[in-house]
Amino acid sequence: MSNIGKRLAGNQTPKPQKPQGPRRGKLTCQQIVLIVIVALLAAALLITLAWRSLFVRPTLPNRDSAQNATDLDGDGLPDSGGIDWGDGTRPRADGERKSEDYYTVLILGRDTGGGGNTDTILLASYDVTNQKASIMSIPRDTMVNIPYDIKRINAVYNYYGQGEKGIQHLYKEISQLVGFEPDYQVVIEWEAVGKIVDAMGGVWFDVPRDMNYRDPWQDLTIKQAKGYRLLSGDDAMQVLRYRYDTGKKSGYADGDIGRIATQQALLKAMVQQLLQVKNIAKINEFAKVFQECVETDLSLQNCLWFAQAAYLGGLKVEDVNFVTAPGNYAAHCWSRTYQNMQSYVTLYPNQLLKLVNEELSPFKEVFTLSDLDIMTVNADGSVSSSSGYVEDQKAAIPPVRPEPEPEENEDEPAVDENGNPIDPDTGLPIVVDPENGGSAGTTTPGNSDPGTGTSPAPDPGPEIDTPDIYVPDPGPETPSSPDPVESDPVEPDPVPELPEVPQDPSDPGFTFIEPPPNV
Repeated sequence: MSNIGKRLAGNQTPKPQKPQGPRRGKLTCQQIVLIVIVALLAAALLITLAWRSLFVRPTLPNRDSAQNATDLDGDGLPDSGGIDWGDGTRPRADGERKSEDYYTVLILGRDTGGGGNTDTILLASYDVTNQKASIMSIPRDTMVNIPYDIKRINAVYNYYGQGEKGIQHLYKEISQLVGFEPDYQVVIEWEAVGKIVDAMGGVWFDVPRDMNYRDPWQDLTIKQAKGYRLLSGDDAMQVLRYRYDTGKKSGYADGDIGRIATQQALLKAMVQQLLQVKNIAKINEFAKVFQECVETDLSLQNCLWFAQAAYLGGLKVEDVNFVTAPGNYAAHCWSRTYQNMQSYVTLYPNQLLKLVNEELSPFKEVFTLSDLDIMTVNADGSVSSSSGYVEDQKAAIPPVRPEPEPEENEDEPAVDENGNPIDPDTGLPIVVDPENGGSAGTTTPGNSDPGTGTSPAPDPGPEIDTPDIYVPDPGPETPSSPDPVESDPVEPDPVPELPEVPQDPSDPGFTFIEPPPNV
């Protein structure tokens, strides 16, 4: 029996051992790798979503709703937010674009210290697809087709009360000037330029001349030395705002053209340095300036998309073409309000039309002169528009100017009723005495001295103390017209005769003067 027990024990198969698993709380290498991959994918997804939310491609505005907009509250603008184009031609707002991503932006620089006029007006056209940009400066004194007397473009924004209403009216004038509606508007204060320059660590720029100007009313001091150096934000603002030295009323040799050229050169230097890699990390600083000092219908994300497109697309400063609206910078037009000649810039229609078609318009369709609303001063002093319609009908006819006062000719002496000259000392006529060899003398009938032929001086009688009569100063004449007055004081201009100028054979009915060099 003992042997049987042993045999049975020997024939038993041992039970398989349960494999030992890893200790709880520890992961295998494969699990760790899997978790890392999932985490990286999640982070990449979050970064992608954040990146997409930070850089948002602009959506072109829909202008169709403005066509049927009506003005219900009598403020001159449609209540739906569109523009009432009145009897003028509505500019083009849609059509086939020259490339998939082609945008236009109206940039307005407000001189807040000097009354708020939009003294800097830029129309920018950016072809993102082909990385080409054009920026046209519109002179502050450009004459535009508006229904009141003083027709300078820089005062339109203030005349209509600033804000949204002022922007809409200025937007209307610029749109009619170039024939198409810009996609977006940006209103920037000078302070913002200074803050951007400070955020980028300054801007290297060659100041073209010494600048010395002081205006206590604006609390403005401009003191810049000529030469190439690193400008701070305050320096950059001074250079941009400078026009002439205090007390001299003279600045750039070519006037406002020189000021525009300096502004363009400084903006070009800023663009060149903003495209450097070191400024990419300063997005937060630029975004803060944007929120504090910029009014626009573009979102911050839209602006960052433009910046990203320029940087990643390889936009160079050579790809940005700065131009100035071509025109006569010495034009004059009679003012009914001030009863004198006012200076303007009148643009050259054919040259501007070429710029619109080749540089500025985003549309493939070609513009004609009738699409633009460009003002011209005619030889008779009236004004006309390339559109054929002048909103200020009084200015469309030759002005009636006051007759000049006749000037006394001091070379011709005064004479009496008989043609004898009057002695200015005695007030008596000078006659010829034939008895004294034709010698001249002063006489009165029946009372002459036979020895000299000169009448004795009359007895003046007792001296009478006559008090001075006070005549009050009537002061300046109050203009009878309700037309606007700009914030800047307007100096009376002389009243020159309008010269006869040659006509442009390609554009009959308009007066042209060739632009100065380097315009």
